[in-house]
Amino acid sequence: MEGPLVQPGEDPLKKLQSEEKQSSVSSVESVKKVPKLGKPSGAVTSRVAAPTSSSSRKKTDLKSGSESSSRLTKPTVSASLKTSNAVPVVRRNSTGGVPEKSLNSTAKQTSVGSTVGKKTTSSPSESVRRSLPELRRSSLPSDVTKPTSSRVSSSEARKSVPVSPVGRSLSKSTESEAKQGTVKKASIKPALSVSSSSRRVSSASVDSSSSSVSRKKISKVSSPLTKPTVSASLKTSNAVPVVRRNSTGGVPEKSLNSTAKQTSVGSTVGKKTTSSPSESVRRSLPELRRSSLPSDVTKPTSSRVSSSEARKSVPVSPVGRSLSKSTESEAKQGTVKKASIKPALSVSSSSRRVSSASVDSSSSSVSRKKISKVSSPSARSPSISSGLRTGSLSSSLDRSSNLSGRRRAGTPESKDSRFIVLPQVEIKAGDDVRLDLRGHRVRSLTASGLNLQPNLEFVYLRDNLLSTLEGIEILKRVKVLDLSFNDFKGPEFEPLENCKALQQLYLAGNQITSLGSLPQLPNLEFLSVAQNKLKSLSMASQPRLQVLAASKNKISTLKGFPHLPVLEHLRVEENPILKMSHLEAASILLVGPTLKKFNDRDLSRDELSIAKRYPAHTPLCIRDGWEFCRPEHAPDSTFCFLFEQWKDHLPPWFLVKEAFIEKPSEEDACRCHFVFVQDSTLSIDPQLVLKYQWFLGERPLSDFVPIPDATGEVYWPKHEDIGKFLKVECTPILGETEYPPIFALSSPVSRGSGIPKVVNLEVRGELVEGNTIKGLAEVAWCGGTPGKGVASWLRRRWNSSPVVIAGAEDEEYWLTIDDVGSSLVFMYTPVTEEGAKGEPQYKYTDFVKAAPPSVSNVRITGDTVEGNIIKGVGEYFGGREGPSKFEWLRENKDSGEYVLVSTGTAEYTLVKEDVGRQLAFVYIPINLEGQEGESVSTISQTVKQAPPKVTNVKIIGDLRENSKITVTGIVTGGTDGSSRVQWFKTSSSITDGENGLEALSTSKIAKAFRIPLGAVGFYIVAKYTPMTPDGESGEPAYVMSERAVETLPPSLNFLSITGDYAEGGILTASYGYIGGHEGKSIYNWYLHEVETDTGTLIPEVSGLLQYRVGKDAIGKFISFQCTPVRDDGIVGEPRTCMGQERVRPGSPRLLSLQIVGMAVEGTIVSVDKKYWGGEEGNSVFRWFRTSSDGTQSEIRGATSASYILSVEDIGFFVSVSCEPVRSDWARGPIVLSEQIGPIIPGPPTCQSLEFLGSMIEGQRLSFVASYSGGERGYCFYEWFRVKSNGVKERLTTEEFLDLTFDDVGRRIELVYSPVRKDGIKGSPKTIVSDVIAPGDPVGLDLVIPDCCEDKEVVPHKKYFGGQEGVGEYIWYRSKNKLHESELMDISEALSDVHLCGKTLTYTPSLEDVGAYLALYWLPTREDGRSGNPLVAISDSPVTPALPIVSNVRVKELSSGLYTGEGEYFGGYEGSSLFSWYRESNEGTICLINGASSRTYEVADSDYNYRLLFGYTPVRSDSVVGELKLSEPTDIILPELPRVEMLALTGKAIEGDVLTAVEVIPKSEIQQCVWSKYKKDVRYQWFCSSEGDDKSFEPLPTQRSCSYKVRLEDVGRCLKCECIVTDVFGRSSELAYAETTPVLPGIPRIDKLEIEGRGFHTNLYAVRGIYSGGKEGKSRIQWLRAMVGSPDLISIQGETGRMYEAYADDVGYRLVAIYTPVREDGVEGQPVSASTDPIAVEPDVLKEVKQKVDLGAVKFEVLCDKDRTPKKVLGEGSLERRILEINKKRVKVVKPGSKTSFPTTEIRGSYAPPFHVELFRNDQRRLRIVVDSENEVDLMVHSRHLRDVIVLTVRGLAQRFNSTSLNSLLKIET
Repeated sequence: MEGPLVQPGEDPLKKLQSEEKQSSVSSVESVKKVPKLGKPSGAVTSRVAAPTSSSSRKKTDLKSGSESSSRLTKPTVSASLKTSNAVPVVRRNSTGGVPEKSLNSTAKQTSVGSTVGKKTTSSPSESVRRSLPELRRSSLPSDVTKPTSSRVSSSEARKSVPVSPVGRSLSKSTESEAKQGTVKKASIKPALSVSSSSRRVSSASVDSSSSSVSRKKISKVSSPLTKPTVSASLKTSNAVPVVRRNSTGGVPEKSLNSTAKQTSVGSTVGKKTTSSPSESVRRSLPELRRSSLPSDVTKPTSSRVSSSEARKSVPVSPVGRSLSKSTESEAKQGTVKKASIKPALSVSSSSRRVSSASVDSSSSSVSRKKISKVSSPSARSPSISSGLRTGSLSSSLDRSSNLSGRRRAGTPESKDSRFIVLPQVEIKAGDDVRLDLRGHRVRSLTASGLNLQPNLEFVYLRDNLLSTLEGIEILKRVKVLDLSFNDFKGPEFEPLENCKALQQLYLAGNQITSLGSLPQLPNLEFLSVAQNKLKSLSMASQPRLQVLAASKNKISTLKGFPHLPVLEHLRVEENPILKMSHLEAASILLVGPTLKKFNDRDLSRDELSIAKRYPAHTPLCIRDGWEFCRPEHAPDSTFCFLFEQWKDHLPPWFLVKEAFIEKPSEEDACRCHFVFVQDSTLSIDPQLVLKYQWFLGERPLSDFVPIPDATGEVYWPKHEDIGKFLKVECTPILGETEYPPIFALSSPVSRGSGIPKVVNLEVRGELVEGNTIKGLAEVAWCGGTPGKGVASWLRRRWNSSPVVIAGAEDEEYWLTIDDVGSSLVFMYTPVTEEGAKGEPQYKYTDFVKAAPPSVSNVRITGDTVEGNIIKGVGEYFGGREGPSKFEWLRENKDSGEYVLVSTGTAEYTLVKEDVGRQLAFVYIPINLEGQEGESVSTISQTVKQAPPKVTNVKIIGDLRENSKITVTGIVTGGTDGSSRVQWFKTSSSITDGENGLEALSTSKIAKAFRIPLGAVGFYIVAKYTPMTPDGESGEPAYVMSERAVETLPPSLNFLSITGDYAEGGILTASYGYIGGHEGKSIYNWYLHEVETDTGTLIPEVSGLLQYRVGKDAIGKFISFQCTPVRDDGIVGEPRTCMGQERVRPGSPRLLSLQIVGMAVEGTIVSVDKKYWGGEEGNSVFRWFRTSSDGTQSEIRGATSASYILSVEDIGFFVSVSCEPVRSDWARGPIVLSEQIGPIIPGPPTCQSLEFLGSMIEGQRLSFVASYSGGERGYCFYEWFRVKSNGVKERLTTEEFLDLTFDDVGRRIELVYSPVRKDGIKGSPKTIVSDVIAPGDPVGLDLVIPDCCEDKEVVPHKKYFGGQEGVGEYIWYRSKNKLHESELMDISEALSDVHLCGKTLTYTPSLEDVGAYLALYWLPTREDGRSGNPLVAISDSPVTPALPIVSNVRVKELSSGLYTGEGEYFGGYEGSSLFSWYRESNEGTICLINGASSRTYEVADSDYNYRLLFGYTPVRSDSVVGELKLSEPTDIILPELPRVEMLALTGKAIEGDVLTAVEVIPKSEIQQCVWSKYKKDVRYQWFCSSEGDDKSFEPLPTQRSCSYKVRLEDVGRCLKCECIVTDVFGRSSELAYAETTPVLPGIPRIDKLEIEGRGFHTNLYAVRGIYSGGKEGKSRIQWLRAMVGSPDLISIQGETGRMYEAYADDVGYRLVAIYTPVREDGVEGQPVSASTDPIAVEPDVLKEVKQKVDLGAVKFEVLCDKDRTPKKVLGEGSLERRILEINKKRVKVVKPGSKTSFPTTEIRGSYAPPFHVELFRNDQRRLRIVVDSENEVDLMVHSRHLRDVIVLTVRGLAQRFNSTSLNSLLKIET
C-alpha cells in the first residue's frame, strides 16, 4: 500500500489521543515457503517497507493513496500471512479506552483473489526486532534494496494505520546487519494455539526487514521527497482483534472491522518464487517513525514484488531527522532472529504470529554519510503505511502523531513550511543503548534481573507494575523514557533529577496526582501525562519543553502553571477545566507567542485577539489562582486580586489606588504609576516614601532580572529591550520601616517611532545680567540615533512677542545688558542622526534682572611725563551706566597721603608740581537709577621731568655716491656737542621711527657722513639723539633726505690684454669698473686683418675674459671690447683694447697617424691622421711592405694617402710613413704608423653580369657573368619578379627564365652569388631588367553554358597577350542553331538572327525563351591592340524561369476600397490566383473568404486589422509559383474623432474652478465615432509666463478637465489643451481654450488650527492656509470659551500668532478668530479655530490633586509690607507670610517672631465673591479677594508654585460651593 503520509490540510500534530487510537499495526515475517493453494480463504497484504524497485515508486498515483501534490514515493515492506481460521484475541486498550470491536467482521467481508502457481517458495525477509515506538521513528524514507530473484504480488490495502512521531532521528542499523543474508528465527511463546499450517504473528513486533536501505547514496533530499511506507501482507481467513491502551489519553480506536470490510486483495504468485531478505528488523515502532526521510529502495536480488494499489494509506509522522543505521554485521546476515515473546492468545501452528507491540523496520536502514542537504517541508513528511488484513495485529500507534507534510496555511508559522515534529533524538538503536521490557510485569527498578546500565539511552518500561522511581537515577544518558501504564501514584519524581539528557518522557496511564516533585530537566522536549489524576499542571519550569500532553485528567485550574518558554503544543482534552470560557486565550497568555497548537488545533484568531485585550500582569494572576473572566472586566478584577495579596503588607492607613506602567516604547520615557491614598483623616508624619526597582524579563512568567541603576519612577527602554516585558517593584517606606514591595507589569516593549520628542525642558542658572544660563532638554529618542538638537533663545519684552536672539544657538547663553527687563524663551527641537525632527518645545524664564553697578580693570593711560595728558578708564558693568564720578589725587611726599586736585573728568594734564610724585584715580560707578557701586582706584607711575629735545633737523650735502653729507639741528635741554647721530638707509620715503631702517653706521658724535656705494638708490635717514653733558638723552628726531642717493654713470678706468699671441696661446682681458654696482657687462673678442678695420666678432668667446687662439686667427690682430653695464641696466661707453702683434702659426706636426681598412686582398686602405701647425701643405706619404721575418721594403708608386692591397701583399704586413709639410713648405718630423696584416686573400667576386634575351611576354631570358677571386666553384643564381611597389617574388634558380603574363609590367631581377672552389662565397651581384612588355593579344577558347531566363550567362573564355582590356562582345539570338561556318559571318547572317547585347555577360529575357544565343568576341589588350575574333553558340535554347511575383503591394483606391498589385516574372503569365488576408495586432493572419479578385472593399470586421494581398503566380504552361504576400497595410480604422472647439466654464478668478467642455461636430460620422470609438479625453493646463510675449508653460500635475485657480495664477492667462483618444489608440488634433488674466479672489483662510500640547503652561500657535491674493495685515484675536457655552471671552492684548496659556485658561477652550485681509485692504470672512479644553500640566495636576485630596495645606508666600497703590512691587519690600488653605476657608498668617505672636491678616471662606486673580505680566504674583474690603497681593518664587496655589484654592472652592469648576480643573472629587 502506498498511501500518503500526510493528507493535505491535515494538522501536523493530529490529536495526541489518536496516537494509540490507530495503534494497531500489523507486520509479519517473510514467508519461507508458500504452499500451492487454489483459492485461499483470505489473503491480506500489509506493506511496512518501501517498494522493491524504483519503477514501483514511479508508478505510484492517486489510486494507490499517494499524495500527488508532493509526488512522494513510499517504500514498503510486504509480508504475506496465510491462515485458515483466526481466533479473536482481546487485549486491553493501551489508552484505557473502550476495547476495539472484533476484527472477525473485517475478514468476513474481505474479498481476496489470488492465483498461485504450481510451486511457490517465499524466503523470509527478517525477524521482527523492534517495538512499535521504534517503528514510529523509522518513518523517514530510505533506499530499499531490490530483491534479486523473487516477485511478490501484493493486493491493495484498503485502509492504513496512521503512525505518530516520537523523535526526529532516523535509527541506524549496523553494517553487519546490512551484509548478512540469513534470517534468524524468533522464539515465540504463544498464548493461543492455532493450526500448525498457519504462521505465527507476534503481537509484540512486526518484521519489516524486506526493505533494507543504504543511505550512503543520498546526496540531496529535495522538496518533492519519496515517502516510505511500511506494508505488511497478512494472509488469514479470520482476524483476531487485539485492543491496546492509548498512551496519550486519546479516544479508543474504532473497530477495525470496517477496515477489512472494504479491503480487496488480489495476489498472483508464479510457479516458484523465492524472497531473499535484505536486512533484519531491529527497531521499535517509535524508531521507525523517526526514519522518515526519503531513501532509495534496495532491490532484492532474486525476488520480484508486484504490489497492487493501496486504497487507503497509513499516515506516519516523522519524529526525527536522522537516518537509522543498522550494524554491518546485521547488514551482511540474511537470517531473521526470532524474538521471545509471551503472547496473550495461542494460534494454530499454521498461522504466523504478528507482534502488536513493535514492528521491526530495520530493513529500512539508511546510511547518512552522503546526505548533503535535506531541504524543504516534505523532507520531514515521509510516511510508513501499513495495511491490515487480519484482526490479530494491533499496536499502540498514537493517532495524534499524524504529522502532515503540508504547509500550514493561514498562520504566520506556515511561512517556513516546517513540520512540527517531536524533538530530535540522535541515536543508534543498538542493543547496547536500548532496553525494551514492555509488558514484563516489572515491579521494581532495582530488581536483580533488570540490569539497568548507565549507557542506556532508550528505555521502554510501559505496561508494567512500577510504583516508584527508585533506581532510575543510574540512567544518566537516557533520552527516551517510557513509563506509561504503570502504578505510579504519588509525586515521587525526584530521582529523575539525574537524567539530565532526557528528551522524551511518557507517564500516561498512571495514577499521578501531582507533578510538583518533577524536577527541572534541561533537555526535556516531550512530556505525556495523559490519563492520570492531575488536578493542575503545577511543576518546575521546563526550559526546552515543546509538547505537553495532559488529556484525560482532572485538571480544573491553571494555578501554578509553569514557565514553559518554548512550548508549542498544549493538550488538555477531557478535563474539567474545559468548561472555563476562553481557556485557549488563557493558555496563550500563560505560554506566550511560541504556542502554535491548542488541543491539536491551530490557534483561533478570535482567541488570539481576546488574549491581547488582557492586562500584561494577567499571566501572573492566573498562575496565582485568579479566576479568569472576560477581558473587559480583567483590569479591575486583576487589580483587586493583586490588592488582596498586598493589603496585609501595606503601610498602616494606606491603600493602593493605582499600580500600572505606561506602554513602553524604545528609548522613550516609560513611567510607572503607584498611587497610595490614606484610609484615614489622620495626619501622618513622616511622609510616605516610595522606592523603585525596574526589572526585565522575556515573558510574564519568566524570571525577571533587575536592571542596574534603574531605580527611578521613569525608565528609558533600550533597543535590546524590544519585545521584552518590564516589571517595577515599588517598596513603600514609612519612617524607618520598609514594607514589602508591590509590583506592576508592562506590555512588551515596542519598537520606537524614530521621531524624537522632548520629555522635559528646563533652564538652569540665576537670571541676573552677566550670568550664564543653560537650557537642559530631556529627550526621548524613540529608536532614533541620538543627534544634536536645534536650540535657540528668544527674548520677550514686556507685553510683546518673543524675538529670536541672533547667534544664540547653543544650550548655554550669557545674559547681556539687552536681556535686562526681558523674559527669555528657550526653544529646543530634537533631531536624530537620521534627520528625523521632533516637535519643538518652549520654556519661559522669569524676567532678567540687572546686576548692581560695578567697575573693573581701572587703569591710567598715557605717559606720566610733565606736560602730557593722562586718562583714567575702566570697564563698567551693571545695567545702563549713569553719571559715574571721577577723582584725581596727588601724592604728598611729606605725609604720604593723597590730596584731591581734580573731580568730574577722567582726563588730567600733568604740571610741574606733579614731577617726582604719583597720582591716584578714583572711579565711582553709578547706574541710570542713581545707585552707586563700590569705588575702585588705581595709582599712576611717578611723574617724570621732560627730557632734552632737538628741532629743525636737516641733512646738508650732495646726495650722490661717495659724497659727504652733514646733519644739523637746534638742541634744547642739552648740548649739540653731547648729542649723537646715527645714519640709516631705507627704501621707503616715509619714516616710522626705526621701522624699516637699515643702519649704515653706529651712533657717533660726528655729524658728517660719506655716502657708501651700498646707499645708492636708498633714502638717507639721520637719527639725531639730543643729550645733556651728563648723559641724559631725549627723544630722538629722525630726518630723511629729500631724494634717494644717486650714482655715477658706469665707465672703465683701465683695459688691457695679456698672453702669448701664437696659435694655441691663451689671452686674458682685465679692466677696472666705476659707476654704481656693476651689472652684467658685455665682453667681445674680434679678429682684424689690419689694425684699422672694424674686425670680425668671435662669437664662441663672447662674454668671456679669456680666449684660446685658434687656427683661424693666424696672421691676424686680436682686440677685446668691454661695455660697462650697471645693475639697473644703464650702459656705459664701450672701450676696446688692440693686441700688440699678429698671431703666429705653430710648428707643423702630426698628432696621430694610423691605417684604416681591412687587411684583405683587393680592399682599399687609407691614412687617418691629425695635423697641427698652421695650414697643411702637401705632406709626404710612403707605403712599406714587411715580411714575416721583419724585412721591410718600400712599395713603389705608393705615395698617396690610400693604397689598394694587391696579390703581392698576401702574407705581408703593410705600414705607412708621413712627413708633415706646412703650406709655407715648413716641414715637421716624420711619423711611421703601426703595421696591419698579414694580408689575406680577398673573397670571390662577380666583376660583370648581363641579361641575354628579349624582355617580352613568352620569351626566355638567360645571363652572362664574369668571375674573379680565385678558382671558380659552383655559383648560385636566383630569379626574382620585382613588382611596382618594390616587393620581390622568388621565381626559380635555373639558368634561364620563361616570361609569363605575371611578369608583364614588372621587372626581373637576377642575383648572382660567386663561389670559390674551396667553397668560400663572395658577395652576390644583382642586375635588374627593364619592364617586361606584353605579348600580342590572342583568344584561346570561348564556350557558352546552358541558358535560362533571368539568369545571367557568363561565357567561359581564355585570353593571352598581356593585360586584357575591354574587348568587343556582341550577343545574337537565333531561332535555329548555326553551324561553325555560319558563325564566322554571323553579323551578315539571315534575318532570324537578332543582336541582343554588347557586354561580356548577358541575362536572357522573355523574348529569348526558346531561342539560341551566340557570342562574338574580339580579344583586345589594355593598350587597345586587338587580335583575331572568336564566335560561339549555346548548345540548347533558353529555358523559361519558374513563375514568381515581386513587389506585391496594396494600393488604396478610395476610402475603404483597396487593390492589389504585383510584378510577374517567369515565362508568360497564365491565370494567376489572388487572395486577401486579415492580420491582427498579435500577428495572426487569417484568410478572408470570398476575396479572390484584385480589388477589395473594407467591411466593419476589418477595423483594427491590417490587410494583406496574396498573389500566386501561374505560368502559361500551368506551372504554379509560390504565394507572395504584400506588406500589411496600416491598421484599418474609422475616421479620427475631432473636437470642433473647446469651451471653458467658470470664472478666471482665484479659487474658482474652470472646467473644459468639448464641442463635438454634428456630422453623422463624427457622432458615430464619438459614441462608439472614443476612449478618453486628455487635458493639459498651461499658465502664461510673466511679460508681454504671452508664452505658456505647462502645469505638470494639472491633467484633468477641471482646474482650481491658484494665487500664483493671478494676473496671468490660463490655457487648457484637449486631445481625444479613441479605442484604437489614435489621438485627435489639439484643441485649446484660453482665459483672460486671472483676477484675485476674496481673501479667505482654510484649515485653520491651533497647535499646542493642551496644557496650561504651553505655547500655542495658530496656523492656516490663506488664499485670495497676497495676504496683507490679517487680524487675529484670542478668546476663551467655556465648555458647553457659546459665549466667548476676549483676551485683551493677545492678537499675535502665538499665545502662552496660563492658569486662568484651565478648563476653557482657546479660540482664535482669524480675519484674512488682502494687501489691498479687502477683508474676508473671519474664521475661528479652537483647542480642546486646556488641561493642567501633569506635574502640577498631580501635586494639586494630592493637596486637594489632603484638604489642608500650607504655603510660604511673600506679601508687600507697603500697600500704597503706587508702590512698585519688588523683592526689597516683601515680607514672609503663611498661606493656610483647607476645605472651608483660606487664611493669610503673619508668622511670629521673638517679640510677637503670629497674627491672621486675612481670613475668609470660599463663599462668593471670593476669587483668586492672576497677573498676566507677572508669573509669580497672585491676588486673593475675599470680598470688596479684604484682599491681598502675594508673590511666590516660581510660576509653578503660583499655579499650584491657585488651582488648589480653586479646587477647594469648587468643592465648597459645588460649582462646575471640577470640569475645568478635571480633578476627581
